[in-house]
Amino acid sequence: MLQKFDERNRNLIVNVSGELVHRDQARISPFDSSVQGGDAVWEGLRLYSGRIFRLEQHLDRLVNSAKALAFAQIPTREAITHEIRRTLEANGMFDGVHIRLTLTRGVKITSGMDPRLNTQGPTLIVLAEHKVPVYAKGGLSLVTSSLRRFPPDCLDPKIHHNNLVQSILAKIEANVAGADDALMLDQRGFIAETNATHVFIVQQGLLRTPRLVACPEGITRATVLELCRTHGIPHEEVDLTLSQAYCADEMFCTGTMGELAAVTKADGRQIGDGQPGPLTQRLSALFRELTAREGTIVAQAHGWPRATD
Repeated sequence: MLQKFDERNRNLIVNVSGELVHRDQARISPFDSSVQGGDAVWEGLRLYSGRIFRLEQHLDRLVNSAKALAFAQIPTREAITHEIRRTLEANGMFDGVHIRLTLTRGVKITSGMDPRLNTQGPTLIVLAEHKVPVYAKGGLSLVTSSLRRFPPDCLDPKIHHNNLVQSILAKIEANVAGADDALMLDQRGFIAETNATHVFIVQQGLLRTPRLVACPEGITRATVLELCRTHGIPHEEVDLTLSQAYCADEMFCTGTMGELAAVTKADGRQIGDGQPGPLTQRLSALFRELTAREGTIVAQAHGWPRATD
């Protein structure tokens, strides 16, 4: 699974601290904290027919992550939403769009780790791309990574930070093994998540997902659990071992960029009958119905309101 270039994104307008520029002209300072040490937080959003699904929850996570990292300044939710609107308007975007928000601590007066060197900031980057869900719906293959997810006493996974080297290294292992993504364990040996998504398994009609011990609070994950409660689907959050995954009737992963995607192979073992299972398909349909009717309106197909600069 490798994303391909979408020709519609060739002339994207991106937003860097309120400046709208062509993607090839976007600039960020070499003294910015994101460049110096990955000192930034981020969110992935998806636009469905002019609405961003669960925007408030995403912004809550962004702001809480910035607070946990002791950012001296954090834009208001209203200010961030305003810049999202401006970016979408500049690109004429309405549907089938993925938005990457990045909030850095800002620009330093000189190189160094000390946040007291930051005298200008924060830096807000809004990158909106035409992008359909990135995972194939026919079934993904996973391979277990040798790297373990950090527990809260090493690096709290509730901080949605930009230092993604651990995930990148796990993804490299998956690439070398010919798998789509890497399954990652916590330090106790239980399943945490993949290098990019949360994980669910189904056993005899019971939906199970790992506890939030060594993985972030996923917005799509929370939505799936909400759908289970609404529709009376048995579910639980519990420690899961690899053997339980291997023996599952179904398995799928969740995330904003890929929505719900079935997993049909893990470490060379076929999951279930090797096809997306009935509960995976049911929850995928319920998720599509939810995203079609809920969300914060940020774009219009025709007659855009003029953004206030």
